[in-house]
Amino acid sequence: MVDRLFREARLAAMYDRFNPWEARADFAFYLPMVMAARSVLDIGCGTGTLLRRAREYGHDGRLCGVDPADGMLEVARSRQDIEWVLGDANAVRDRREKFDLVVMTGHAFQVLVGDDEVRAVLGVVAAALTGTGSFAFETRNPAVREWETWERRYSAVVTDETGAQVRCVCRVAEPVEGDLVSFTHTFTSDRWSQSEVSHSTLRFLDQPTLGRFLSESGLMVAAQFGDWDRNPLTAASPEIITIARRG
Repeated sequence: MVDRLFREARLAAMYDRFNPWEARADFAFYLPMVMAARSVLDIGCGTGTLLRRAREYGHDGRLCGVDPADGMLEVARSRQDIEWVLGDANAVRDRREKFDLVVMTGHAFQVLVGDDEVRAVLGVVAAALTGTGSFAFETRNPAVREWETWERRYSAVVTDETGAQVRCVCRVAEPVEGDLVSFTHTFTSDRWSQSEVSHSTLRFLDQPTLGRFLSESGLMVAAQFGDWDRNPLTAASPEIITIARRG
């Protein structure tokens, strides 16, 4: 089931207001890679911000965004010179198309909460890459326990397209056990008759476990970084940013 804040049009329309380009260090990391690749597949593309910005900056090759949330793709489709596909990674499995770059941004990889889901998506990625293609994605480092700051970091107030002020409050379900973190986003506005609550769960894989999944899928780690400034990955790094290629 797709999370409500991505599925419903009213909430999806505010996603980029809560997460503006200027506050997204990951986009500054990925955009040069996208611009350098002739064909790009963005799995879990959301509102398509990365691909839309690439087109604005002059990318004239193939850009394809895939997402299972129709609310998010409704926003993405404001740009029609990019291919938008409604569905999960399996939507491109049978098309036998190859891409020079596959990306999963915005911690989209963490929505894969089961082993079978991880293996299935990595299998699709491996099959979709050209012989010299790369897969770039990130997952948060579980050792840092970033979820303990989410109530402060991901609670905010924005103004929607109608001029209404909308507040989002993020709360993590405690206690956190194992590698799954569940949480809610609650959206409220004085102009709404009731609040909107979205439930989510993300998986926090450590570096060795992630490496095993990649290896099983025929992918090898070409580079890993601990943050968006390309610092080396350490035990205290907030991110596990991975660039993988077919082995």
